[in-house]
Amino acid sequence: MKVKRFTTLLVSGVLAASMLVGCGGINKNETVATLDGQEIKLGVANFAARLQQAEADDFYRAYFGDDVWSSDLYNNGTTMEDNTKNSVIEMIENLYILQNHMADYDVTLTDDETAKIAEVAAQFMADNDDKAINALGATEDIVKEYLTLVTVQSKMRAAIVADADTNVSDADANTSAYSYVNVSKTSYKDAEGNTQEYTDEEKTELADTVQKFHDAAADTTLDTAADEYGYTVSTGTFSSDNTTLDEEVLNALEGLKSEGELSDVVETDNYYYVLRLDEITDADATEEHRQEIISQRQSDLYNEVLQGWKDDAEWVLKDKVWDKVTFDNLFTTTVESTETTETTESSTTDNAVTENTEAVEGTESVQ
Repeated sequence: MKVKRFTTLLVSGVLAASMLVGCGGINKNETVATLDGQEIKLGVANFAARLQQAEADDFYRAYFGDDVWSSDLYNNGTTMEDNTKNSVIEMIENLYILQNHMADYDVTLTDDETAKIAEVAAQFMADNDDKAINALGATEDIVKEYLTLVTVQSKMRAAIVADADTNVSDADANTSAYSYVNVSKTSYKDAEGNTQEYTDEEKTELADTVQKFHDAAADTTLDTAADEYGYTVSTGTFSSDNTTLDEEVLNALEGLKSEGELSDVVETDNYYYVLRLDEITDADATEEHRQEIISQRQSDLYNEVLQGWKDDAEWVLKDKVWDKVTFDNLFTTTVESTETTETTESSTTDNAVTENTEAVEGTESVQ
């Protein structure tokens, strides 16, 4: 069977359903949850779950095989199917809560947006045969409702984050550039490329060698000394709120006050470092960091507002109904050859496929 690939942004490519076990035989009108007494129907939640499963099948199956959805990949006591379903049902709760608060931000759907949703939903239904539609549990009304929800989510997020503080000081945004050499304290590669652990005597010799390297770098340049000692010079950037560098490394970098200044040998649990400050302000990296700060503030505000609404709402999930949703098909993505895309062969289906792209304006991926 053929299934047009459907995302919240577009209908692009095709999904071929294979290994059919069930036929999506659920009661789409059954209530899967209530939100402040509002009945949430199983049809939309099931469609969202099967869609997310279908879009992930190619990647997961390539690495973990066809039984991926019944596997406990994260060793947390739940299967991938259950992990995905947990994520989807939380998404569904968020979508309906956002829809119920549209008036708080004067959010509405335009006539053009409503018409586009209807157009894409109708095209989706027309592009796929009965078996494919049944496998996803889709109806035109379900597809329209799902698209409406994610369109509302996108517009609500834009309205909420518009209130975020976008004023980031130069000091907060400042990002510096540096070069460094790091040398493992614990192991090395021998001539055959095998990893060998240092003996205690070799560790003492290594510490002396790194110190001599540092002194040579101070007398010449970091790059010249690295060539002499067979080390590699790498580059990076850092800001005051960096959370990825070792504390000892960040402290040493922040202690460098002039461009070209070299640090002392910095020792962490596993490495020796020799650091050089290249630019106090890297303009490109600083602007990128400024946008990252703004983006984080926007995300924090959006999550705070949404969580506040969730805390005030009464969401009741009917577990026995949600348990009826199972990933009883596997899907394979195939794409037709066009001026910008090449034909991709499917290894699990002989179905001929074609590509149709339909943009859904004003929507974004919902995680």
